[in-house]
Amino acid sequence: MPVERVLRVVIAEDNAILRDGLTALLIERGHEVVAAVGEATGLYEAVAEHKPDVAVVDVRMPPSFTDEGLVAALALRRSHPGTGVLVFSQWIETRYATELLAAGAGGVGYLLKDRVADVGDFVDALQRVATGGTALDPEVVSQLMGAARQQDSLARLTPREREVLESMAQGLSNAAIGNALHVTERAVEKHIGNIFTKLELPPSDMHHRRVLAVLRLKS
Repeated sequence: MPVERVLRVVIAEDNAILRDGLTALLIERGHEVVAAVGEATGLYEAVAEHKPDVAVVDVRMPPSFTDEGLVAALALRRSHPGTGVLVFSQWIETRYATELLAAGAGGVGYLLKDRVADVGDFVDALQRVATGGTALDPEVVSQLMGAARQQDSLARLTPREREVLESMAQGLSNAAIGNALHVTERAVEKHIGNIFTKLELPPSDMHHRRVLAVLRLKS
């Protein structure tokens, strides 16, 4: 099958079946898979050795299966800016994804495994990333924008309100917060009301606003 450009690809995917499947798929489409590894350290070594056009990277990889792949992708953008990075995962990890996408204008992508229904679409996305373009799943964009809005709302808190919220995150009662910060309990209640307003947490019978506010701090 003819291709627009033959790509040299490194694949970093801990699932052996998926790793082999991606390798076979790309070779069938006329591309060259120069390395296929199952952990982040192997990804660094493969990119340094082969200098591929693009790396396909999963988010959760050994040893902790949290965000090793995404951290590795971010490091690759710094050390090998000429190599495109396509994050291909079933997880959206907003913490490092925002930094990854902000690290350069192009040559980066983030697709969700469960939402790629057409092989041609995946290969087209890989081509765009390899040639300096972008390929972003709309759901990824939506969640990143939501995370950014949450950070913006936290930035609206005063230093004292931030202290109160951090005390709430420790599980302290209003009275205990007042004692710790040397303010009255009534002042604490006022600060908490301001926090709810700034974080856009209206009264609700369905959700506990105190818990939701703490989750904003920890996200």
